[in-house]
Amino acid sequence: MTANTVTLLLPARSRFGGQRLSESAGRWFGRADSAQVAGDPVERQFEILPRGWPVAAVTRQRDAGDAQGSAWLRADPVYIQPDINGARLLSHGEALSLTAADSAAFLPALKPLFGDMGFPIDAPHPGRWYLQLPPGATLPVMASLDQALGADLFDQLPEGPEGRRWRALLSEAQVVLHNHPRNAERAAAGLAPVNSLWFWGAGRVPDSVRTSHQSLFSDDDTLVAFATSAGARSGPLPPRWQGGEGGQLFDLRHLRDLAVFDRDWWLPVLAELQAGRLARATIVFADGLQLALTRTQRWRFWRRPWHSFVRPETAGAE
Repeated sequence: MTANTVTLLLPARSRFGGQRLSESAGRWFGRADSAQVAGDPVERQFEILPRGWPVAAVTRQRDAGDAQGSAWLRADPVYIQPDINGARLLSHGEALSLTAADSAAFLPALKPLFGDMGFPIDAPHPGRWYLQLPPGATLPVMASLDQALGADLFDQLPEGPEGRRWRALLSEAQVVLHNHPRNAERAAAGLAPVNSLWFWGAGRVPDSVRTSHQSLFSDDDTLVAFATSAGARSGPLPPRWQGGEGGQLFDLRHLRDLAVFDRDWWLPVLAELQAGRLARATIVFADGLQLALTRTQRWRFWRRPWHSFVRPETAGAE
């Protein structure tokens, strides 16, 4: 029989600022087994062979079912804003409120540009656009959308001959989008323009994707796509934790309010942990800190409680 466990993915501790932890959370976090783990917290939830994080191929397979046999690159529509030092990526995905009509309007203008380069472009989902790369193409290594968000656009692009190629292609795509009448229609509707693309996630469908979790719940299409590839159950994030069987993972990286975390997630998890119906709870922060909590840790009364996430490593010392 599989033990019931739960993993909660949280943002970096700094995102909570100086908010106070509840008494129970502070006490249990101080008594937990802690470790600082390298690498991206989402990527660590999967075992991928060959090693890598081929987002474009995995999400393409989920979106269209035709990713096998080719290399893929995401070319997602984004909104950038020029500033005195360059241009910053300010919005993408759901924040742009893109529709199928938007992609149907923009893509015909972009297809000649990318088609001439040997990179056919299409959009099985309004917010997820793809380039199919030709056999033997060098796969560009570029920052993810989350890494690029708020940063200077060109600081995130690769250097060298391949980098110059993608920079030039991006500049041409920006000219096409800047002059597109669909953006005038979006502006009239109070929506941000689609004035650039972001290339990222290059790769092929992996030979194997595995996860130790039986169920993963997230509003992040990337995490859900990898869960699907691993054969795990997946779905949108529920409003609160309500128990469950086997190993569950919940993606809470959007949270910024500790009161909401305490009410909807921590207290229900703690009740199951104390009752012995949950074997282990794992709290994973985006900055690499990982806490493992078990029922027997309630006896570690000599451990000092945490009061906030500001320098908590000293607060929990023995």
